[in-house]
Amino acid sequence: MVEHYRNLWNFVRVVHDKDEDGASICNSSTCPRMSASTYVFIFVLNNILPNKTYSNHSFTWLNAHKQPVEVPAHEYISLMQRWISGKIDNTNIFPTDPAGVSFAHNTGGPNISSSNYASGGLDTPGANTPIPVGPTTLTTSLSQLAGAGDWIGKSSGFPPDFFEVCQTIFRQMFRVYAHLYWAHFIEPFYHLNLEKSMNSCFSHFVLTAMEIDMLKPSELEPMQPLIDLWAANGTLPKTSKAYASANIKAGDRLLALAGAN
Repeated sequence: MVEHYRNLWNFVRVVHDKDEDGASICNSSTCPRMSASTYVFIFVLNNILPNKTYSNHSFTWLNAHKQPVEVPAHEYISLMQRWISGKIDNTNIFPTDPAGVSFAHNTGGPNISSSNYASGGLDTPGANTPIPVGPTTLTTSLSQLAGAGDWIGKSSGFPPDFFEVCQTIFRQMFRVYAHLYWAHFIEPFYHLNLEKSMNSCFSHFVLTAMEIDMLKPSELEPMQPLIDLWAANGTLPKTSKAYASANIKAGDRLLALAGAN
């Protein structure tokens, strides 16, 4: 997960680095909303609201009053980067003590407190807050996934919500990729000859996320045409879960439109 995160932010830096005039490619004027074509994602906190995908998509963030607010794409991505970094650097969620991580027989693990997403607030877009409010966990409890009293990573000292936090992080990284593809693929990535690198990183990201159940098939919707295309042209192995989530006929039609064999 950390390696996928590093790869993604190499592409984010391309659209966030400022030119000589002080402007970045992804800014409040070019991207007033965090969107992926017509897709909108609503971040909700602690399951107070359902995490829905609407037909007219824009990524929103929750303010201190747990209300979804629209922020420009570059601000949204920065907030999410801080949120993800805060989770990865939190040793209660990702233990780094060798006694807690390196030995599977250590069933006790370190003292772990449950992580809360609500730690700080964003009253208005652009507000200066040290820790932004972030997205919620998934609605499926780990007791359903792993059985009551047990969870993935328990023997190595990871907390009960570790798997759900990882799923949420993967979901947010996917949404950043979706924005980069829909809003910035031609300019700057194609013009800088970076499209092959981005395709490579994103295809590996999707394969990994689907294989270890970090993303659900329904969550691939914003990038479904590209996934269909990759399934049809052989980029995605037929034995992969990502391939199983693709519409091969739709991918074949895309190949035909492109004049590919």
